[in-house]
Amino acid sequence: MTTGSPGVLPCVAITGGGTAGHVVPALPVAEALLEAGSSVHFVGSTNGPEGRLVAPLGIPFHGIQAGKLRRYFSFENFVDALRIPLGIVQAWRLLGRIRPAVVFSKGGFVSFPVVVGAWLNGIPVVAHESDLTPGLANRLAQRFTTTLCVNFEGTRASHARVVVTGTPLRRELLRGNAARGRQRLGIDAERPVLLVVGGSLGAARLNEVLRAALDELLVEYDVVHICGAGKIDESLRALRGYTQREYVSDEWGDIIAAADIVLSRAGANALYEWLALGKPHILVPLPRAASRGDQIENAAYAESRGWSLVLTEDALNSETLVAGVAKLAALSGEFRRRMQAFRRHDSTSLIIDELAKATLAR
Repeated sequence: MTTGSPGVLPCVAITGGGTAGHVVPALPVAEALLEAGSSVHFVGSTNGPEGRLVAPLGIPFHGIQAGKLRRYFSFENFVDALRIPLGIVQAWRLLGRIRPAVVFSKGGFVSFPVVVGAWLNGIPVVAHESDLTPGLANRLAQRFTTTLCVNFEGTRASHARVVVTGTPLRRELLRGNAARGRQRLGIDAERPVLLVVGGSLGAARLNEVLRAALDELLVEYDVVHICGAGKIDESLRALRGYTQREYVSDEWGDIIAAADIVLSRAGANALYEWLALGKPHILVPLPRAASRGDQIENAAYAESRGWSLVLTEDALNSETLVAGVAKLAALSGEFRRRMQAFRRHDSTSLIIDELAKATLAR
């Protein structure tokens, strides 16, 4: 099969969810499959963000029961323990009716029942892992999957077949225009732009520290702050040079293009975007108390290769943030040069090739 030509795939089921990070990278794959004439179905949780995120594609969405796979004690674990087998039965029946040639799993707790349901139907599964160490769902599902596609060459996975594909990027990110981004935001054409992204988890701490540092940052920068749903500070709406957005959709590529430097959490998808687009950045990984430690590993990996400046949560305050931004700005040329060594893959085409190979190996 030639790269990016999925014509042999009459029907593909895609699964992933729980957070946007387990859905958004799968959308370029779905778009490419649709353009090639494949039928695409998305299987997600009944109460997650998946249905809303895939709606613009106009593809069938199927919600199933999904139990969250927690690593800590919670009474909800007992309820979710019942949802998992129910979700497996629902996925088994659904996939038996749809009969996709292959399933693409982007991970997240909803993916596990779908992967098992596919295995019970004799349908091959190709999974994707963004982080340096596979998440719990992908680890549990690995015996049922044909191939594990990974983001970074340094990913530590024990799967029998591992292929480095990178993460699919939305087309609007690759087509971003800095001048158009500044115009959209209504910001000065001359001053440098600091883009701050908190993410869906851990935004509160970044928001708090950034706003405490605004007086100093705004002396030199226009600050564009993606602060999260419901986290707009109304008292700062009129502050000159400071732009707040709860979230960004279609204009995201232009806004990233307009940014001179970036401050963000260390989620693997965000990190891959900064590297692929050559944006000097500071990473503030979520601490282990708020995560499984994947962001700490992502940040350490990127820092060891000279791609990222890292600021730990414990060290984060308005003074260290301002100092970090100043250091990054002074060394931005050096960071850009190092990031040129990062290889951005044609991830969508590589993943589609793996989907086709999985069907041929049945």
